[in-house]
Amino acid sequence: MNLYRRLLQRILSRRSDANIRFDDLRGLLRNLGFAERISGSHHIFRKSGVVERLNLQRDDGQAKPYQVRQVRRVILKYKMEEDI
Repeated sequence: MNLYRRLLQRILSRRSDANIRFDDLRGLLRNLGFAERISGSHHIFRKSGVVERLNLQRDDGQAKPYQVRQVRRVILKYKMEEDI
């Protein structure tokens, strides 16, 4: 099982939102087809067909828990769990 499939399962299981590595979350979003734009410390992700814009910031190498929850909501809303 690849890294992004395992990460997606961890995010969807709602376990340890505070223990998701920032770079892994960025890679997952890019793997799901999101385009990344960086503005200072903000990493902004957009995808055609997705209304929401995801704005992530690094927190000592980790993703912020509330941002992991936002990513989970978007993945579930647009049924992207099958895309990996």
